[in-house]
Amino acid sequence: MTIDHAALDGLRAGLEADDYAMEVTESGDRLQVRISAGPDACADCLVPKDMMRAVLHSALGVPEERIEIGYPGETLEPGAE
Repeated sequence: MTIDHAALDGLRAGLEADDYAMEVTESGDRLQVRISAGPDACADCLVPKDMMRAVLHSALGVPEERIEIGYPGETLEPGAE
């Protein structure tokens, strides 16, 4: 899987501006995205997962069905969402 790392850095910068962090891990043919919140993060600022998945697909070129997302407070196990 080829990921556009410049686009990924841009997404991370946007999240960091709202006190979030994004950890991205390649797991086989899947992309696992964990988003964590800092103490000043806006509780209502994250978009629904289907919208986030579409943004990640557009920016990184990874098929939506291969993107697993874990938001703050959620556990993301390998291969499950």
